[in-house]
Amino acid sequence: MTEKMNVESFNLDHTKVKAPYVRLVGITKGQQDQIHKYDIRFKQPNKAHMEMDGLHSIEHLMAENIRNHLDNVIDIGPMGCQTGFYLSVLNHNDYDEILDAIEKTLHDVLNADEVPACNEVQCGWAANHSLEGAKDIAKEMLENRDEWHDVFGEEV
Repeated sequence: MTEKMNVESFNLDHTKVKAPYVRLVGITKGQQDQIHKYDIRFKQPNKAHMEMDGLHSIEHLMAENIRNHLDNVIDIGPMGCQTGFYLSVLNHNDYDEILDAIEKTLHDVLNADEVPACNEVQCGWAANHSLEGAKDIAKEMLENRDEWHDVFGEEV
């Protein structure tokens, strides 16, 4: 048994999860508010990853569009392992609404004509984008929408 780590995802056995999925990582409680953090896993850990230009573009598209479907979004950002994103939301604990907002946001990605803020003024690496790559990532995630609730998959 490994020592318990401070970072929740470091305590998750990445060999036992089955992407794609959306899981509640945890709830941080303040005096009056709660932050719900979700792991939106697009790719199977240690087996596949999102290519950086597509990941970068879907990050811009999701960050801009999820706020049209979900109130109180604090942040949505990519994991360094390039397998998913973390979504943090203030005072929102309806898992099904989170899934619906993610689905609508991914449809926005598919319907996009351009990547928002894809320029040197608004982006730190504006040359590294792929709208088509973002659309491929979104399409694959949406094709597996019925699996998002199942973090560990079926026992074989």
